Amino acid sequence: MGSIENFEDHCWKDVVPAEDMALYARYARETFVGPRPALLAIDLYNVVYRGGDQSPRDLDNEFPSSCGAFAHRAIEPTKRLFAAARRAGIPIFYCTGEDRTQARPKGAVPTRRQKAKPRDDDFVIYSAFTPQPQDVIIYKQRASIFQGTPLSSHLTMLGIQSLIVCGESTSGCVRASVVDGFSAGYHVSVVEECVFDRVEVSHKINLFDLHHKYADVMPVAEIEQHLVGTAQVRAAE
Repeated sequence: MGSIENFEDHCWKDVVPAEDMALYARYARETFVGPRPALLAIDLYNVVYRGGDQSPRDLDNEFPSSCGAFAHRAIEPTKRLFAAARRAGIPIFYCTGEDRTQARPKGAVPTRRQKAKPRDDDFVIYSAFTPQPQDVIIYKQRASIFQGTPLSSHLTMLGIQSLIVCGESTSGCVRASVVDGFSAGYHVSVVEECVFDRVEVSHKINLFDLHHKYADVMPVAEIEQHLVGTAQVRAAE
């Protein structure tokens, strides 16, 4: 659980002016992972890792959808998160883009961005996070993992009450999924080191906004600690 004193101790401190931070002082609270959580892994697919650990600006001509260094920086903490979730035995839901033909009408797209012609494996989950047989992959057409998918019914069937979120992009599909999850009544925790974007300032500002309005942004170490307790409870049942 995060204390009120540490509520603003996050990556956005260098981009949000003190006078603006003061406007959000009333949002300060203890942060936590809610009961009966599931892990949502948003769009951890191959295309965002293309080109390796370089600036997205340097990769843009050849790999215009890559998050480059920001995606690769998040690999190790996200592996830690997955390992903790699997030890705790909580459900894991991935999502990826719907790329089947005749699956949508023209214009039904997740963003307005013009994209290059996709490769066949663009939307395959990246090898560092290969889904296991017990995991569920949600195929989506819009930004949110909730929009037009069976996720809500799956969560209801499993008795899920809260969500832990990782993935990309912070300003896009992560943000849309977090807002929809909050709006549906779930307590949402976003794992700070395990979300990323193509532009760092957009990443930081969107985390700042989500933290104050819709979610608890928490470091991976705190999430791991909570999931250790979850695993102990399950073992005792």
